[in-house]
Amino acid sequence: MQGERMNAVRTIRNSIKRCLVPVLAAAIAACSSSGTDITTPPPVTPADTAAPAVQREMRGLWIATVANIDWPSRSSLPADQQRAELVDILTRAQTTGINTIVLHVRPAGDALYESALEPWGVMLTGTQGSSPGYDPLAFAIQEAHARGMELHAWVNPFRAGNTSDTLKLASPHLFRTRRDLVRVYGGNIWMDPGEPDVQDHSMRVIADIVRRYDIDGIHADDYFYPYVQNDNTGRPIPFPDDATFAKYGSGMARDDWRRANIDRFVERMYREVHDIKRSVKVGISPFGIWRPGFPPGINGLDAYASIYADSRKWLQQGWVDYLAPQLYWSIAAPQQSYPALLDWWISQNSAGRHVWPGLAAYRVNDGTSSAFAMQEIPDQIRATRNRAQGSGHLLYNTTSTLKRNGGALASTLQTEIYKNGALVPAVPWLDGTPPLPPTLAVSGSALQISPAAGEEVRWWAVRTRASGGWVTRVLFASVRSILLDAAVERVLVQAVDRAGNAGAPAEWRR
Repeated sequence: MQGERMNAVRTIRNSIKRCLVPVLAAAIAACSSSGTDITTPPPVTPADTAAPAVQREMRGLWIATVANIDWPSRSSLPADQQRAELVDILTRAQTTGINTIVLHVRPAGDALYESALEPWGVMLTGTQGSSPGYDPLAFAIQEAHARGMELHAWVNPFRAGNTSDTLKLASPHLFRTRRDLVRVYGGNIWMDPGEPDVQDHSMRVIADIVRRYDIDGIHADDYFYPYVQNDNTGRPIPFPDDATFAKYGSGMARDDWRRANIDRFVERMYREVHDIKRSVKVGISPFGIWRPGFPPGINGLDAYASIYADSRKWLQQGWVDYLAPQLYWSIAAPQQSYPALLDWWISQNSAGRHVWPGLAAYRVNDGTSSAFAMQEIPDQIRATRNRAQGSGHLLYNTTSTLKRNGGALASTLQTEIYKNGALVPAVPWLDGTPPLPPTLAVSGSALQISPAAGEEVRWWAVRTRASGGWVTRVLFASVRSILLDAAVERVLVQAVDRAGNAGAPAEWRR
């Protein structure tokens, strides 16, 4: 009986196999002919629900005020028109995706702000020392912050003006108050960097700005000792500091002494700014070539030997929070290759500071034989992003970036490069502790943000998800309410301190 049952079971099983095998074979053949792999389920495309990381990138814009290059457009404008022009610039910059404004506030021993130390700048009214009727720096800070942008105050430590202006300089100008400290050099007048009183005066000016204004950074450009000028016969004019060198040279070679003067000022500026406000960033934008041959194949002005700027030393000593070498050449330039210079500067960054190159937006379609094509600046930004330390850049200048050719470059940047908001990279060597998450609550159609106790919040990094995906915005800390469109599904808010440290996100879901 048991054997008969087993034989019956085997017979049934074999019958089932004989029936199923052809069916399975046919199915496999059909799948193979259609290109479908039955061993792998079809992919499922997930919904875009994962919040993207907040992008970190310096996107700076220089606003030059000397000679009314960028703003105000004319020195004869009344205050209301000046303010309207600046609001237009800042709104265009925000729309483009810029996150940092570098405003020229002390071009040549003058002031774009209320100062007891130096006269009002001539670019504001046409007359040096004449008040424009408002404080442009305070106004610029307020308007930049309202648009989620940092404001860095750009100063020239030693430039004093032009010789053609000496009869027009106001009584508080150093040329009037301490004529013994100012040198005439070719077509310029210059505060002698070798004079201790000059360094003291410039540091008082910088300290005054840092103490009284809610700036995010202090910025100096490439003017230390003046660029060499030639006389009528083509021979270089020596800088007239014989008496200063005789008094303070201390047996050094004059070139070494001059470099030491600039080194001393740079180190002092970095130290004293942070003594006043620890989280105010200090940046310098030197000439883009340190010395010819560095790296091999690079040729051009020797800033180390001619304007006595040992900018590599400042970077390696950590005397800056960011260095923005002016790499105003194209990617394809044979003797000033943008990527070669960028890589060299990054390789010199042993102190781990930020290297944010300056880009020559002013060369885009400028009508010269060496003009940049429209894609040169976007390509340089992409090349910078491809470097591990390529965390930002600055654009010179405002008019070329935002307005030339109907704003073509700004439009290209907005649509191709700056598609989403970005936070300026943090400076953790100044402060490495992030603030605590805020508390979020809905009131009507608005999301209310309440900061946690503890460290002061400077910015909110806000990521919002609606049907179209995620959008990132940076808001100033005074903003405490965000309107919620009906399509908004999720909001993530991070508190960011003055040093750029971002805390853990607080989340709201519909």
